[in-house]
Amino acid sequence: MAGRQAVKAYLDLLSQPCRAVLIFLKHNKIPHTVELIALRKGQHKTPDFTKLNPMQKVPVLDDNGFVLTESDAILKYLATTYNVSDHWYPKLPEKRARVDEYAAWHHVNTRWHASTIFLQEVIFPMMGQPKNPAKFEKALRDLDGTLDMLENMFLKRQAFLCGDDISLADLLAVCELMQPMCSGRDILKDRPKLLSWRSRVQSALSDSFDEAHSIVYQMKQKFSAKL
Repeated sequence: MAGRQAVKAYLDLLSQPCRAVLIFLKHNKIPHTVELIALRKGQHKTPDFTKLNPMQKVPVLDDNGFVLTESDAILKYLATTYNVSDHWYPKLPEKRARVDEYAAWHHVNTRWHASTIFLQEVIFPMMGQPKNPAKFEKALRDLDGTLDMLENMFLKRQAFLCGDDISLADLLAVCELMQPMCSGRDILKDRPKLLSWRSRVQSALSDSFDEAHSIVYQMKQKFSAKL
């Protein structure tokens, strides 16, 4: 867009929503710069970052002085402000509502359960805290129900979660479902329908997918080496 500087994204790529934002920026060739914020080092709690985002969370987007937090809001803002394909966040109300429907459901389903597995299996042991077997097993069961819903509702008659082309819903979902891969756990391995969906998403995103997930692949190798 003429006269505008590149947007600035504050990200930690171990964060699933941050990877979704980075993939969207890269894939759609939106001019951007990235400042990495290492949550594990407490960089989100510095005075400068707290001034930027008092909630002390990533991702954060700064678009020429307009500062926005929350990945869902950031992605929808980028999709409606910049010249990207309509399928990401369709203008047609019915199609857009389907993306909003998934996004609303996502945070307490796909994101919540996949994140719990990652925290219990990777982050807590890294911090010297033991895994809680009861919470871990419950998260696995809950995620299993979520995966059933993805297959039987969202992917029932279509190639992607909200239609015949990729949307923000697929981007949010795939980044979450990749997260347990940090410990080598492929939660889709026994689900051919979801494996096919993930393959379609990866193909649609091309290099931007693997670039953003390189940290996941690196953690998987380190985790496997310890076994």
